[in-house]
Amino acid sequence: MRSKRSGRPEVGLDIGENHNDPAEFRDAVVLAGRLGFDVAWLGDHFMPWVHSGDRSAFVWSLLGSSLEASKRVRVGPYVTTPIGGRYHPAVVAQAAATLDSTYPGRFVLGVGTGEAMNEAPFLPAWPGWRERMDRLIEGVQFMRKLWTSDSYFDFDGKYFKSRQVFLYTKPRTAIRVLFSSVGEKSAAIAGKHGDGIITVNMRNSLDGIRQRIFGNFDAGARAAGKDPSTLEKVVTVSFTLESEREFLKRARRGSGPLAKGSYDEPDPRRIERMGSTIPDDDLLKTTEFCSSWPEVAELVWRYRDAGATQIVLPAAADPKLIRTYARRLLPLLAP
Repeated sequence: MRSKRSGRPEVGLDIGENHNDPAEFRDAVVLAGRLGFDVAWLGDHFMPWVHSGDRSAFVWSLLGSSLEASKRVRVGPYVTTPIGGRYHPAVVAQAAATLDSTYPGRFVLGVGTGEAMNEAPFLPAWPGWRERMDRLIEGVQFMRKLWTSDSYFDFDGKYFKSRQVFLYTKPRTAIRVLFSSVGEKSAAIAGKHGDGIITVNMRNSLDGIRQRIFGNFDAGARAAGKDPSTLEKVVTVSFTLESEREFLKRARRGSGPLAKGSYDEPDPRRIERMGSTIPDDDLLKTTEFCSSWPEVAELVWRYRDAGATQIVLPAAADPKLIRTYARRLLPLLAP
C-alpha cells in the first residue's frame, strides 16, 4: 500500500436502525463522533428489512437526540423518502429545517425512492420505480422551495399540490440533498437533481461504480449546468476479514434485501426467506474480501481514487466494531 495520499475521503458509519433499542443508536453516534468519524448515518425504516431485525426505530426522533448528545459529527437519514407515502415532502422539509436551524451544518440529508415494506402501507397502491422517482424529484423541488421562499407560494405539481404555504423556521445553512442510486438511470437523475449521490458496492463493483454510477452522475450534473467536482459522492463499502465460509454463514440470514424483487415485497418475513434463494456465488460478490487492515485501507483509497468523497463503513450500533475501525483503520487513512 502506498504510505500516504492527499485528499483523504471523509469516513462515515452506517449505524442503522434495526436490532437495537433507540438509545443504543444515539450512543453509537456519540461514540463515532468522539473517535473521529466524520458522519454517522441512521437508517429510516418503518419496518425492518428482515423480520429478525426485531427493531425499527423512528429516525427523526433519533436524529434530534443524537445531534444534541454529540458534538462535531454530522448526522442524517440513510435515506428518507419524501414521496408521499410515510412522509409528505413538506413534513421532511420542516423536520430538516428544524434540525439545521438547531445544529447548523451538522444535519445531512439522503433521499431515495423507498421500498414496499416501508411505503406500501401508506399508499393506495405501490407505484413502479419510475413513478416513485418522479415523486421524489417533485418532492425535493417542493422541499427546496419551502427552504428558500421568502413569501407564501402555491405549489402545483403532479403529485403534490399546496396553496399558499410558507415555512417559517428556515435552515441556517444550505441543506445538500444526496440521492440514493444503485443503477445508471437513477445515477443520472441524482446528478441532475441532487447535490450528491449515495451508492453501495454490494450491488456494483468498483469499476461499475467508477464508470457506470459516477460516470452517469457526472453526465447528469453537467447536463443540468453543474460542476460534478463540487458535488458529493458517498459509497458504502462492504468488506470482511472473514473467510468465504464464515461470511456466507453470517450474511445469509440478512441477505433478503439483495434478492430480486425484495424492493417490491411489503412483508419483512417474506424478504427474510427470499435470502435463501440467492446463490452463494452471488452473495460472495456483495462484499470485498480483505486479509488485513492495511488491505482494507487500500480498498478505501481505491474508492477515493475512483471519485468517492465519503466512504461509509457498515457498523450498526456496535461499540466494539466502531472502536475497532477507529483503532485499526483510521490511522491508516491519515493524510
